[in-house]
Order: sequence, then C-alpha cells, then structure tokens
Amino acid sequence: MIGDGIRRVGAREKVTGAARYGTDRTPPGLAYAMPVVATVGKGRITRLDTARAAAVPGVLLILSHLDDLGITPAGYIMHDGYAFQSLQPLLDDRIAYRGQPIALVVADTLVAATEAAGLVRAEYDTEPFAVELAAEGTETVLQQEALPLPFLADVVVGDADGGYDRSPVRVDEVYEAGPQHQVPMELIGGVVDWRGDTVVVHEGTQSVGALRGGLARQLGIDPDDVRVMAPYVGGAFGQKNALQPHIAPLAVAARRLGRPVKLVLPRAHTFHAASFRPASRHRVRLGADRSGRLLAAIHEVDQQASRHDLLPASYTEITSRLYDIRNFRGRQRHVRTDAQTPGYMRAPFKHPAVFALESAIDEIAHATGRDPVELRLSNDARADPVTGKPFSSRHLAACLRRGAELFGWAERAPDPCSMREDDGTLVGWGVAAGAYPSLTVPTLARLRADPAGHVLVQVGGHEFGQGITTTLVAAVAGDLGLAPDAVRVDVGDTRSVPHHLTAGAWGTNSTLLAVHAALRDLRRKVGAGPEGPVDLAAAVRATGGEEVVVEAVTQAPGQPPEMIDRMRAGLVAPAGPEYPAHVSFSFIAHFAEVRVEPATRRVRVPRVVSVADCGRVASPVTADAQVRGGVVWGIGAALRERSEVDPRYGGFVNNDLADYVIPVNADIGRIEVDFIDEPDFVLNPMGVKNLGEVALVGVAPAIANAVFHATGRRLRRLPILIEDLL
Repeated sequence: MIGDGIRRVGAREKVTGAARYGTDRTPPGLAYAMPVVATVGKGRITRLDTARAAAVPGVLLILSHLDDLGITPAGYIMHDGYAFQSLQPLLDDRIAYRGQPIALVVADTLVAATEAAGLVRAEYDTEPFAVELAAEGTETVLQQEALPLPFLADVVVGDADGGYDRSPVRVDEVYEAGPQHQVPMELIGGVVDWRGDTVVVHEGTQSVGALRGGLARQLGIDPDDVRVMAPYVGGAFGQKNALQPHIAPLAVAARRLGRPVKLVLPRAHTFHAASFRPASRHRVRLGADRSGRLLAAIHEVDQQASRHDLLPASYTEITSRLYDIRNFRGRQRHVRTDAQTPGYMRAPFKHPAVFALESAIDEIAHATGRDPVELRLSNDARADPVTGKPFSSRHLAACLRRGAELFGWAERAPDPCSMREDDGTLVGWGVAAGAYPSLTVPTLARLRADPAGHVLVQVGGHEFGQGITTTLVAAVAGDLGLAPDAVRVDVGDTRSVPHHLTAGAWGTNSTLLAVHAALRDLRRKVGAGPEGPVDLAAAVRATGGEEVVVEAVTQAPGQPPEMIDRMRAGLVAPAGPEYPAHVSFSFIAHFAEVRVEPATRRVRVPRVVSVADCGRVASPVTADAQVRGGVVWGIGAALRERSEVDPRYGGFVNNDLADYVIPVNADIGRIEVDFIDEPDFVLNPMGVKNLGEVALVGVAPAIANAVFHATGRRLRRLPILIEDLL
C-alpha cells in the first residue's frame, strides 16, 4: 500500500501472472528464433555451413551475412542513433568480439530452432585481440579529443597540481572496478509481427521510442509504420535502454515467412547481446591540510571501450562536486578493447567514481586522525565548486548527521582492528557519501477525463519495476481528489504518445513535471480552481463533450526547442545537472557494518543505514524499495559481482547466474532507510529530485571502508575477495 490506500499499480497482475511482458505474447502461427554466435575473439568468417541445421525438421529459415537482409545500421544511441552500439551483426563477415551473432535460425518450435542453431558450423581467419585494460593491443584515446563536446571535456578548476604538491597530507592511489552485467530477471527478447505494412514489436525495453525510430531507419520505412509496446518490463537497469541487434533480423524473418517470430535469448547470450558496465581504473590524488581540509584533487580515469564506439564518460562530473574542493583536475580516457560496446548500468559512472573518491577520503581521514563523518561535514560545499552556481538544494550534511544517529556511529572505536566479537570476529564500521545529477528530459503527457470521472494518463515513460505508474496515479488522484481506482496510466506504447528513453533516474521527475503541467490545463478546461478536490464527473459533463483531453509538453530549463523534436524522434535529449541558474544533484549517505570471520576471512554485512536527499518523496513505499534495492546492488558490487574475461579466448566466461555471483537473501542483513524529504522547488514545481541511481552510489566504498576498519587492510579493487584478506 502506498500512502493513503493507493495500491502499487500492477502488483496484483504481477503476482498472479496476469501481467503480460514482451515475450509472453503467443500469436497464432508463431515461429521461434535462436541465434548462432561467434566462438573466436576477433577475425573473419571464411565458411559458414548451415546444411545440417537446415535439415532439422521444422526449420523455416536461416539468416546470415550470406543473405541480403536489406538492413541499414541504426547508429549508436550516443551519437544521434538508436542502437546500443553502431555495429549491426549479420551484415558482413567481420567478427568484432566473441559472442557476436553470426546467424539466426527460425523454426516452428523452440526445440527445433535450438537444435539447428547448435548444428551451424563456422570457420574463421582469426586475428589478435585484447579484452582487458592492460592488455597488449589496446588503444587509449583522450575523451576531450576523441569526443570534442564541451560537457565531455576535462574538468579543471583552480590549480590542482600545484595545490596537491603543496598539501602536507597526500593520497596517491589507483582504484579499480571490474566489468559487470545487469542480469535482470526478464531475459532480452521480443515478438515481431507484421500487420499489413505495419510492424508491431512487443519487447521489454526502456525506450520504445528508440526501437521505433531505429527499426524504421534499419528497414527504410516510415516510423508511423512501426509500433512498439512495453507496458511491463521485468527489470532493465541500462541493459535495455536502446535498440538491440536482434530486432531488425526478426522483422526480416517475420516478413519473409508471413508469420510472427519470437526470440528469447538464453542467459549466456545476454552477456554479449547488450551493453555492460565497463571496467575502469581510477588514479586519485587527494591533498589535504593536517586538519583534513581538502585542498586539491586529481582524478584520472581509464574506461573500457569497444573498437567501434566510445561511451561518453562522466566520472569526474561527480567527484569534482561531492565536496568543496577548489582545486580539481579530472581527465577521462577510453581504452579500446575487442568487446561489444559498454553502456549504462545503474549509477553507471558514479558508482565506480565514488568508490575511488570515497575510499581516498577515508584514507585522508585515517591519515589525519579525523572521524570520517566529521571530515566529510567539514568539507561540505555551499555552492557548486565547478561553476560557482548555487545548488537547487543540497542536504548531504543532514544525510550524514541523521545516518550517524540512526547507525549509532558515536559508539565506533576509531582504530582499525579495535572492534571484535568474543569469537574473534572482526567488526568494522564504514561510511561513504554519494550523489547523482538530477536530470530532466522532454516529456509529453496527455490526460483524458470522461463523464464518469475517470482519468487516463498517457505519458512518455516506462515501467520496469521502479514504480513510475504508482507515482503518477498517486499524483493525479491526489491533485484532483479522486479515488486511485479512477486513474489509469498508459506507458510504453508508441501509438499513445512519443517516448523518451527512461533512464538516469529522470523518469519520475520528468513525467511528473509533464503530468503536473497537464493537470493545470485540465483544471482550467473544466473550470476548476488551481488546487483542491474537483467533482470531475460533473465538471466534464458540464462541458457537453464526451471527454476532456489536454496535452502538455515539458522540458528542462534552458533546453532549446529542438530537444522536443529529438524526443519525438526517439533520440536522447537529457539536461542537467547544470541548468541556467543552478546545479542540481540528489545526495545520500551510507553507513555499513561488516563482520569478518577470523579463519576464513569471509565478509558479511549485517546492517546498513542509508539516508537520502531526493527532494520531496513522491511515493514513500516505492522510494524505500528503490534504496533497499540499491543497497543490495552495492553489497553485490563490493563483495560478489564481476564479469570475468579469459584473455586467451575473449568474451565473458561466467555468463550465467551460477557463476555470475549476485547477492541472495542470506547475504543481506538489516537495511534501514530514511529520507530528508525536503522539497526542491527550484528544480521543479513538484519539489522532486531523482532517487533510483543515487541509491547505489557510495554503498561499495562504505563497505570497503568498513573492511579497512575491521582488518586494517585497505583494498582498492572491486569486488573485495576472500583471498585479498587472507
């Protein structure tokens, strides 16, 4: 239940199995597809033998580069395109990475398609490849030269090098974060069907607009002839934020066969069929005076890239602003490797960046003998250190103080290895702060009010478990004084309204902004006042029409009008954290307790306290769930998760949920969540900032700092492994 009796929208449908996800569709005449993937790290296909596969009973079609598929690449989503990478498989004989699709088998049954896919044989001319940051054969490029856009340039404030050299207390260390995969419960896949000249796609995605625009570009058809639907998404976290390479071949197969085609990728395939969190290496130099006052910081990052695309990085966007550091220099480089293009995974750059910075902050605290909480409070910023603009709101200090009180931080013994249980178990307490930019995207909202007093909300957003539909129902019902059951929200359908990508934690505040504007218009149209309950049924009947329809399009302050055109075309158009008059971030503080077993050195996390500043909390129960989920992710990132590569063969080798280790219930102790709940009316009239991404930022360093407090060992690589503590 949410607030005053508002049920979580879709909850009953999900737990009873009534909710229909993308690949739940089984239209008449459905055929099934299964990919064949490359088994070499790089090279060319010299021979592709499909004879045995084609002989399997039930096989209908096998597509490969030997066919003329009539597909045009859709372009990289970060460079005015739609796909997660610029490379579209099945168009030529080039192999860019292990796991790249080389053929698509379509059959009457899934069993036949799977059997036939296993019988396709390929021969290759192989080439040397590199899959690790430090491997021979990689190529490193400087971001501000390779991607010459102002917001991607090096961050330079004051004299960081001189300030660091003059600092009496200095830290100069390298911190590493390995590659990771999102592994949402819902596998990647979709159902593609032609209805006359219109192609209909059911697919779990964070961006129906990108799928619509991208597929139209690939097939050379009008976007109006493409419909994409994703009313429910079974988890995404960045893996499903763009056009996937299987969709266009499915559309080709469906058209040639004259029947719908379904593809559900096996879990192992998802590790190469979509983006992943890239490996990153961070050299942090942090200077302070003997009281712990931060004087200078230098943050240099190497991020993994593919050979064909560079993922725009923004690690230093946050490390330059978390504290009042007047001398800062940040540099970001890309290391080209032979993998698919990395992309966005929850808190994509901020999670590893803050692991590096907050670990270094803890090292400064230890070196100066300062309490880690007090040191952070003494370095809090009153204005943005980069631009000098005011923050729209900043309550990081309140997060730290309230978290310390809830956690019982005052009882912490300051020295490492000083807290033990009677059985010898080492106990450590750690703290870290986090932040994430409050971004805003262009959004269209349409409200339809009928004479029965019901409202249909059509808005450009996606529901992948974060509770956006629940928040919107609560907002509309609360504004008009309606029963929640009188409000229905329609998201994830390109025939409804244009859709921008939902990511970056901008979904709630951006859709709320558009719905808020539409509500103001609805009130005017039905002759209601600017606030208070409305007898909507009577007001609509009084207009004499069958329904009252209003529409609002909103965007971020300072955004040019062409950003709305980009949204309508399914292209990305976010704004922030820098706005014309202010800078906006959400903030959080995490306090973690670890227990390290004396013999095995296994690390457990019995409790975490997290306090967030996300403006007004629009939906308390779903917000609480977002933070709890972020903490679980952080425990996994700190102690479990890493996508392993084998430099001899390429690709990701622990590509299933047996070997890609994520936290389970037994790994999770007590998680206590609290909110400052101070509205930010500078950012928007609802006072809402973002939450979904910031929830993860800072969890891993809080745990790593607690491990240092417990053991006296400073570990600078994620995840922390048992062998690191033996």
